[in-house]
Amino acid sequence: MTLNLTPDELLSTTRAVRRRLDFDRPVPRHLIEECVDLATQAPTGRNRQRWHFVVVTEPAQRRAVADIFLRALPLSSGQPLTENDVWRMNYHARSTEKVFDGLRHLAANIHRVPAFVIPGLEGRTDDAPVSVQAGAWGSILPAVWSFMLAARARGLGTTWTTAQGPLERELAEVLGVPYDDVMLAAFIPLAYTIGTDFRPARRIPREHVLHWDRWKQPSTQAQR
Repeated sequence: MTLNLTPDELLSTTRAVRRRLDFDRPVPRHLIEECVDLATQAPTGRNRQRWHFVVVTEPAQRRAVADIFLRALPLSSGQPLTENDVWRMNYHARSTEKVFDGLRHLAANIHRVPAFVIPGLEGRTDDAPVSVQAGAWGSILPAVWSFMLAARARGLGTTWTTAQGPLERELAEVLGVPYDDVMLAAFIPLAYTIGTDFRPARRIPREHVLHWDRWKQPSTQAQR
């Protein structure tokens, strides 16, 4: 059974769910399989269909994977914040605060998540040129987003994380994935949501991201 959502409602209310995951309710295998079936209908570069989905539900395996998640989190590093990054964060400071609060909640309960979904892609892109990177990520991301939309339609919550990054090789070994041949693209907790009444998120103004015919530098000062 799926939720009664219009396409626009589905697209605008599929949130990154961290605090409202139901850790005590198992996710039926057939629902995950339905989501994967829909995910593999996504477009893929040159129709190669090199995607894979490793789903972890067995308790001991979940504990091993959750442990890697926790150890990888403090090892993650990102690019330094730019002025625009800071402005975006300050524009919706409350939302940003909720994101970090949700991440702390997820980390504290990661061992209770009933299912993990780790999407993979055949072929590594380490140090590859932008054109190769774009083709690879452009093939796996639409499929994963389709999976997340299908999950939302079935009352399930997901959140895309890249926690596997620093310890990807170790995670691949635990999962039996051939690291040299398959890139683990993400680490996605999956569970039923507590309630289904998600709403569209506040975003920065359209004028800041939409450009007609040519690039026009947005003015963050004008938006403050």
